[in-house]
Amino acid sequence: MEYIRLPHSIKRKDDNGKILAEITFPEIEPGVYNIDHTYVSDELRGEGIAGELVQMAVDQIREQGGKVRATCSYASVWLEKHK
Repeated sequence: MEYIRLPHSIKRKDDNGKILAEITFPEIEPGVYNIDHTYVSDELRGEGIAGELVQMAVDQIREQGGKVRATCSYASVWLEKHK
């Protein structure tokens, strides 16, 4: 599965450009990124994609030397389980 990594989001699209999965994490203050949205299409649900997205976002934020926050309910729960 190939993801598109951008500075504040990670996405996966199908061959027609439709977004199948996405996570967004804007910088809310210098060096602090808020995971505020996680989306996985119905056709990919149950495959662990949302967890992969959160892990990739956390890794990307930390690689940039940033701190992670989350207002997305899924990401908040995931972060509690994976401290």
